[in-house]
Amino acid sequence: MRAIVYDAVGEPPRLTEMPAPVCAPGGAVIDVTATGICRSDWHAWRGHDPVPLPMIPGHEFAGVVAAVGEGVTRFAPGDRVTAPFVNACGRCAWCLAGQAQVCPQQTQPGFTHPGSYAEQVAVRAADFNLVQLPDAVDDVAAASLGCRFATAYHALTAQSRLAAGEWLLVVGCGGVGLSAILIAAALGARIVAADPSPAARARALDLGATTVLPVADPDVLADLTGGGVHVSLDAVGSPATAAACVGSLRRRGRHVQVGLMLAEDAVAPLAWGDLVSRELEIVGSHGMAASDYPGLLELIAGGRLDPHRLVGRVIDLAGAGDALMAMDAPAGAEAGLTVATVTR
Repeated sequence: MRAIVYDAVGEPPRLTEMPAPVCAPGGAVIDVTATGICRSDWHAWRGHDPVPLPMIPGHEFAGVVAAVGEGVTRFAPGDRVTAPFVNACGRCAWCLAGQAQVCPQQTQPGFTHPGSYAEQVAVRAADFNLVQLPDAVDDVAAASLGCRFATAYHALTAQSRLAAGEWLLVVGCGGVGLSAILIAAALGARIVAADPSPAARARALDLGATTVLPVADPDVLADLTGGGVHVSLDAVGSPATAAACVGSLRRRGRHVQVGLMLAEDAVAPLAWGDLVSRELEIVGSHGMAASDYPGLLELIAGGRLDPHRLVGRVIDLAGAGDALMAMDAPAGAEAGLTVATVTR
């Protein structure tokens, strides 16, 4: 099969012929039709998230089942499918409780095994991890969901329980932040978006933000929302943005941390006194289980949510390596997500 491969950290990815994946018992092989180009792939390529080498990147995809392994009963060749970037084991207590996104035995295409910048990709525990795609959700839309969009949906629905009419603060209007704004607008929330980039703020307004600010100022937000936001979401991942989010909550507000806190930031302090006295909630969010996809897909199929609005470019597989390397330069919010389609 054709695939984009890099052999060493930072080495230019190349389009080459690679062995097709083997269909393991309980697994499936998918003919990839579209794959998202995600900054998480860039982090792995740059060595920030070490992966075995050589590696085929890619963890957001749509495709058609080419083959299923022994024991697979819910899917068959010809089915249109996608999968979350967390491929769970399907057997542990977390998976059986419906929390596959935190499975301790999870694998991830493009990180633990070859990914979807290829004509085919393998999915393990197929009955548990594959998601049937409705006809109303096309390949490009489905390929844009697997990481940023699904993470934002899980953060807002399962983790922070955002309700219609509530105030939401989103700090950082990149891929995850803009996805959160689009989803929150579909859920009927009132949204304040904060980002230092004028272009990012304009994009946030276009996607449904009620108000935009260059920074999240707790005093300004308290006045604007009548006491603080109900829910805050940090899509950046820094001590300053996390603290601003928590400081902007009203009493009994909920904060969800989506942006990764790395290195020394992983132990950044928070205002624990306010957390206790105001009864605040602080939770993390990591991907989304396959079992939670139907609600998201229903919003898309019903026309309430259009992920195409976040797609900036559609390229072919041969251009995926260049698109990955281009992430060395920060893209403006108006650039949107890049999706590569795969033709044979």
